[in-house]
Amino acid sequence: MKDTENTGAADEKFDGFTDEERAAMKERAKELKASARRGSRAAKADVESDVLAKIAEMEEADRVIAERLHDIVKANAPALSPKLWYGMPAYARNGKVVCFFQSAHKFKTRYATLGFSDPANLDEGTMWPTAFALTELTAADEARIGALIKKAAG
Repeated sequence: MKDTENTGAADEKFDGFTDEERAAMKERAKELKASARRGSRAAKADVESDVLAKIAEMEEADRVIAERLHDIVKANAPALSPKLWYGMPAYARNGKVVCFFQSAHKFKTRYATLGFSDPANLDEGTMWPTAFALTELTAADEARIGALIKKAAG
């Protein structure tokens, strides 16, 4: 019978998640604890300041995009509430994340991502995009994102 015990150093460290994914899960656990501690009145203002603080920590290219996206969401869907979601700026309706921004640096990717979750209802036929790669924002990009955000918030 073959011995299946892992003895290699690399095998001992591997658990199926990258360091970045483990960090995101830890951030989510902190977010849930903080949410449970907050009172309902102060929560919205505190959470938005947490989102803005997280954006301020980003590298410049991602920060510029994230700040602009925050403004686009607030202008086009004021009913969406900013929140942190796995350490990323996100916007929710009735507590459920509708869209989020993932910086390129967070998971060491070559581009940032604007993603939409299932509650966004961006359905178009039998296939539609739920995430968009972002390297910068043009006026046309901002207009398209604004329209998507309005539709997602509806």
